[in-house]
Amino acid sequence: MQLFDTHCHIDVPEFAADRDAVLARARAAGVSRMVVPAVDAAGWPELVALCRKEEGLFPALGMHPIYIERHRDEHVDALREWVARERPVAIGEIGLDFFIEETDRERQQVIFEAQLAVAEAYRLPVLLHVRKAHDQVLQILKRFNLPGGIAHAFNGSLPQAEQYLALGFRFGFGGMLTYERSSRIRKMAKTLPLESIVLETDAPDMTPASHHGERNSPEYLPEVVQHLAALRGMAVEELAASTTANALNLFGLAPADR
Repeated sequence: MQLFDTHCHIDVPEFAADRDAVLARARAAGVSRMVVPAVDAAGWPELVALCRKEEGLFPALGMHPIYIERHRDEHVDALREWVARERPVAIGEIGLDFFIEETDRERQQVIFEAQLAVAEAYRLPVLLHVRKAHDQVLQILKRFNLPGGIAHAFNGSLPQAEQYLALGFRFGFGGMLTYERSSRIRKMAKTLPLESIVLETDAPDMTPASHHGERNSPEYLPEVVQHLAALRGMAVEELAASTTANALNLFGLAPADR
């Protein structure tokens, strides 16, 4: 069983002390590929270097909306240069986060749209972070010609999900669906088309129920696929194969790519 973690921040300081051991355990658990999304321009060099060094790690480059105060206009120009040179598999993690009320929403939208323009120019999928802003994000996405992407940690409504589907997006499901109280997420994971579903951990965040309060890790992805298979009434192996194929297709990777 080969699993693809489409959203794993294995580059962050929380893994500095034992990253090699974490990656070894993840691979032993069947997690053979991971996309590592950036959060700001300062992190791009180390992230790209890590993905070059480690088999099965693929970079996504972008600027996270939560850290809007770190992003400068010149970083958008730098993003174009990095994308042209490094050829990441996606632009991300990008989006809008209106959950934090004191955030600069207008500035978020400026940076978001600028990054979508880069994704459009290079025909790259995007990894979306969206909180309390799905309608705004969908409205913006419809103005761009993108090759789809992933609505990471999707927590919107079914009508919103249908709009993302029409735009060629997939939905990332991770540790939150292992909680019984996550009724909306579990319903979405059960009912959305299989071809639209990919797996993710968002490590070190969004830990599954069995590790609540701990650091999340890509090695826990098998727990997600087991819960999702039970929700959908499928064999674990079949679901693993389907979600991995969905991810490979989205990122333009061949099964042999490591």
